[in-house]
Amino acid sequence: MEPHTAPLTPPLRPPSQVMRLARMGSAHQSRLSFMRSLLRSLKRENWAFDRPVWSVDDHGVGHAVYRAIGPRRTYSLIAFAHDLPDDMRSDRVIATAWDATFALFDGTPDKDDIARLSRNVPKQEAGRISDRELSLSRANRSVRLWSHVVDRLAAGQQPDAEQINAVGYLMRTTAVYGSGKFGAADRAVLAGRTIMGAPFHAEMLAVWLIRSFSLDLVEHMARVRGGDRATRIAAPLRHRLGIGNSTGLGMAPFLVNHPALLNAWMTARETAIARVRALPDAPPAAQATFRRRLEQARENAADWRSEHPVQIPRLEALRADLDLLADRVAGGALDTEAPWDALMLWSAKALTLEGQEQLASLILEPHGDLVDELTAEMATDEADSFRIEGTMTVAALRSLISRDYDWAIGIDHDAADRCARFWYVSEEKLEPRLGQRHEEPGAEREQPLDISRAVHALDTALREEDNATLIADFLLRRAEFRHTVRRVQIGATRPYSEIRENLIDSDLLPIDMLRCKLAFFGASRFDPRSDRWVRICLYRNAPFPDDLATMPEDEWA
Repeated sequence: MEPHTAPLTPPLRPPSQVMRLARMGSAHQSRLSFMRSLLRSLKRENWAFDRPVWSVDDHGVGHAVYRAIGPRRTYSLIAFAHDLPDDMRSDRVIATAWDATFALFDGTPDKDDIARLSRNVPKQEAGRISDRELSLSRANRSVRLWSHVVDRLAAGQQPDAEQINAVGYLMRTTAVYGSGKFGAADRAVLAGRTIMGAPFHAEMLAVWLIRSFSLDLVEHMARVRGGDRATRIAAPLRHRLGIGNSTGLGMAPFLVNHPALLNAWMTARETAIARVRALPDAPPAAQATFRRRLEQARENAADWRSEHPVQIPRLEALRADLDLLADRVAGGALDTEAPWDALMLWSAKALTLEGQEQLASLILEPHGDLVDELTAEMATDEADSFRIEGTMTVAALRSLISRDYDWAIGIDHDAADRCARFWYVSEEKLEPRLGQRHEEPGAEREQPLDISRAVHALDTALREEDNATLIADFLLRRAEFRHTVRRVQIGATRPYSEIRENLIDSDLLPIDMLRCKLAFFGASRFDPRSDRWVRICLYRNAPFPDDLATMPEDEWA
């Protein structure tokens, strides 16, 4: 996708600033996040929702079906509930059993579909699904909060609000697979569809419906235990419960392997920020919305907890940043000329990256009429960028490398610390992993995610060629560089396609890559558990299917 060129849009923040992992790892959800654009679309198209099947016994074992019924299509979440022993519960990808497993079905399933899926979905990777399914997922209970909620509801009492705020979810997914994996429908099946054609909307719909299932199941178990004395969770507490997620290295390579798509996401976001910064003033309604969202952000930061040594100081800095921002706004910052631009310029000097990126998201909130349309530009046909332009000369390609990859050329990739890691795919689970090059075997199976080193090697090889040589002729002799030449050519027209970091450096923090992608999903409460996996919360405060039509649009975020 070409960068957005709306005539009123000022220059976007440059890739040299935006595409660094420290900043990408400070990203926050925004109006453009996929969860929010999905719920807006469902609301605006007046989708209906029901639960035609609930077949769960007194042990919490069985299945249920949740339907999303739109003007043209219906999608159904088929949920399987299991009686999982505590000693088998694990968030690790090597787990073989879960508290619940799910498939998002294209249409309304019949008994044969449910029977087929009941034999496969609980097995996850060991089973197979069909192109009638759009996603495959699983989830585990948050045992401590689950038990507390069941106990309280069974006794006719409400759960403790502090415990709900501290955890934020009753279940957390440990994988949500789609796009052809394990037999699911390929991405191309959804590409032209309304709503589902947007990036990850199928997966986000599945997670939203899983949230409803988690509430229904916990209330079912409370009724089993408490009978007529049992009660339901009151609406204010109910909405505070989202869906947790544990995400590891399996997600990290996505941003590297999909440069054109990454560019589409980043271009849409940066265009939205630039459009708002160009506004000459902030009308009273926009100011009121911004102040309300700022207070919500401060509340979220106050409740946000982490025990990870990287995230703890970031959270402390974010809270301090938001206090400074609130003081700035109280002092009249929104009443000046071009207030949003002025705030962004001030933040670059006064706030940490956490605060700067939180502000970048917050200034979009009052201006949905200006920025929401950009969600339509966040999908792209990646096949358009696959063809290598063989008629380009060596001189022209070297010029692109000099312009777009100056950050890579200056790295000494022979230094031990600069090539300390290697990416590979595990034999057991076929999942991406990160090895220590100088300590562990397996570097001969390295995946091509070392982009900076690859571009450096390409530039070195091109220096030995005549400037007039065609790239087609060069690649006939040096076919090992096809992948790298393609990336450089993609970057020529897609400036946000490349993470401008050495992804095999000893200082690499993969969680920064995870957070960037998860923020585009709409995640909150990032809680790293190591440098390689993170827990998050999805749909906290969001409407449920039965109140989507009545809750104010986007207020929940």
